[in-house]
Amino acid sequence: MPSGNKKLTREEKRERARYLAMVNERMPRSKTLMQCIIAFAVGGAICCIGQLVGDLGSIMFSLDEKTRGAFISVVMIFLGSFATGLGVYDRLGAVAGAGSVIPITGFANSIVAPAMEHRREGLVMGVGAQLFTIAGPVLVYGVTSSVIVGIIAWIAAMCK
Repeated sequence: MPSGNKKLTREEKRERARYLAMVNERMPRSKTLMQCIIAFAVGGAICCIGQLVGDLGSIMFSLDEKTRGAFISVVMIFLGSFATGLGVYDRLGAVAGAGSVIPITGFANSIVAPAMEHRREGLVMGVGAQLFTIAGPVLVYGVTSSVIVGIIAWIAAMCK
């Protein structure tokens, strides 16, 4: 490669052009658009399943809106955990990428997956201890941030 202001000879220019052509030929093509479409489709499908669970819950159990939201969350967490236990969610994640991580089922997967990897160590020290490797920090920061936001809202209400 030339350094500074050195002019390239004709041969150096041809060699550089051949090199760039070879790099472009062997460089893997970006699949970003297709990956985004797949992630969108899988994430949307998971959300449609959640909508279906809510509709079935409302029809079968006459749930009000507040109870319906809790019912959807519990069922979707169960389905995500169950699919992780069967090994289905990991394969789905390999194909869908972020589309499988964003919904609530992705959170269930992130909690159950470490526990499944350590199940040979026993129920307490393996599964039980590993369940909280990801959930613990999420819960701590979630509760802490909600307290901070609550205090800010309380102070704002007092200043009115």
